[in-house]
Amino acid sequence: MESHQSIPKRQNTLYSLLNSLDRLSSSPWTRNIVFASALLFFFVLILIPPMMGVLQKINSITQIYAVPELLNRANSAIIWSFITAFIVSVLDLVAALPLAWFIVRSKSRLINIIDTLADIPFIIPTAALGYSAILFWSQKGGVSSLLGVESLVSPGLLLVLLLHFAFSYPVIVRVMVGELLCYKEVYEIAAKTLGAQPFTSVRTVTLPLLKPALISSFLLAFARSLSETGATVMVAGTFENGPVFIFYNSDNEGALVYVSSILILSSIIVFLIIRLVAPHFKLPIRKAWPNLEGKLSSRVAVRGRDFVTIAVFFVFVIIPSLFVSMPLFGALFDGTLFEAISGSGPWSSFWSSMLLSYVIGFISTITNIVAGLPVAVIIGRKKIGRLSPVLDSLVNIPIIVPSIALGVSLKIFWGGLGMPEFWVLVLSHTTITYTYFVSSMSAAILSVPPEMEEVASTLGARPFTIFRRITLPLTKYSLFSGAVLVFTRCIGETGAAKAVASSLKTVPILLVDWIVKGYVSTSESALGIGFLIISSFMVLLLLRVIIRCKR
Repeated sequence: MESHQSIPKRQNTLYSLLNSLDRLSSSPWTRNIVFASALLFFFVLILIPPMMGVLQKINSITQIYAVPELLNRANSAIIWSFITAFIVSVLDLVAALPLAWFIVRSKSRLINIIDTLADIPFIIPTAALGYSAILFWSQKGGVSSLLGVESLVSPGLLLVLLLHFAFSYPVIVRVMVGELLCYKEVYEIAAKTLGAQPFTSVRTVTLPLLKPALISSFLLAFARSLSETGATVMVAGTFENGPVFIFYNSDNEGALVYVSSILILSSIIVFLIIRLVAPHFKLPIRKAWPNLEGKLSSRVAVRGRDFVTIAVFFVFVIIPSLFVSMPLFGALFDGTLFEAISGSGPWSSFWSSMLLSYVIGFISTITNIVAGLPVAVIIGRKKIGRLSPVLDSLVNIPIIVPSIALGVSLKIFWGGLGMPEFWVLVLSHTTITYTYFVSSMSAAILSVPPEMEEVASTLGARPFTIFRRITLPLTKYSLFSGAVLVFTRCIGETGAAKAVASSLKTVPILLVDWIVKGYVSTSESALGIGFLIISSFMVLLLLRVIIRCKR
């Protein structure tokens, strides 16, 4: 049993450590070293490796100009990538913001379950998610059978939109839940006490204060839609966007380099424009309509909105995502469950892959928190002046690059340096998830009024003291949300992981092989996906309960 004397000793050690860090933070040299190290990590380990694979093959770009038909297809695919991403991001923002609001403002004890369910599309391997979407929307055993039609949604643009809506939906929810948990309702309450209807106060007070998070979540969903390959290919049919075009022309280096480079350059320009223009956009219209907004604020209207929000969440996000695991129930009674628990047959490899995925997810999450937090501060507090929006746009590049192209680039770069495959996998997962943490945290930091930090500074507080006692407490839920996005994205990543791995298999790669190549029965693959979902669900649910209990 731990002695009573050891507890004060530990507290004194922690107190001494914090005091030492407080003193160090007073030195401009220390701050500059921390920020420079974080920027060096970003450029050397996150930004340059994915770009190098494209740049090394840049001379091959002339190949595509020799085939006008292929060039026209490539240009059309690029345009459709942006059209699809824009439509999906707008729909996600409209549909997911009410769910984030419901999660934060609801008093129900079951809200942690709803909150954790929102991460499901991120946990499921992307190729399995595409397979699940096509089963649910297009096959006879899905929703089509309920409506008595052959195929409700055939493979093509509409099915791509439904799929992208489902897997980018969690991005909006996670960022906005973190921001709403950090948000203080004093201004909203003040507006209500002055006679404003709840709907009016939210529209004219709350949403403008949350504008940085709205922009960041929109851009993250936009970038997520731009880059997804594995799931999109499964539902695209004859439709082509950038990633689908690359997938079907992967043997043509010129096509891969052309589409990847155009997507990157165009996205940087688009994101930079949005970052510069959106903060100055007046949101929303200031005029109030008391009668109409009074009706929209009524209990009946609020309950109706919540019902529609939950219905959309389950019908368009959760059920299509989980449909592939429906045969799981058969595995509970045919002996498959016992084989899985005992680790016999293919299940030995499954548990090894599961452990590998969780280890990689844990390392990548910790790395992104430590290395990404200073970059989020640089962006959120504009530490490099007018270059801050440029850095913010560059941070989005790792999730703009189509995942299959990113994986190939990383394999060329790190494999050429002779790095062990395990660490190539860690770096690839860290790269593809870095943006999620930095963007969510920078938006949260930007929402904290700088005046609060300035007042503390004038009263003699040191920079690290200000950060840990003011900034961090006000943004801790966004930090948690960003970490959840990183971890869940790591657990479900398929395309880049498959491109860089040769001997090691993470659990998404293993499950995709089981499903697509038919290595095991349908019930076994469903049970494998079920184990992945349930284990991740329980971990995230436990963390949420702990975090919310400390509010």
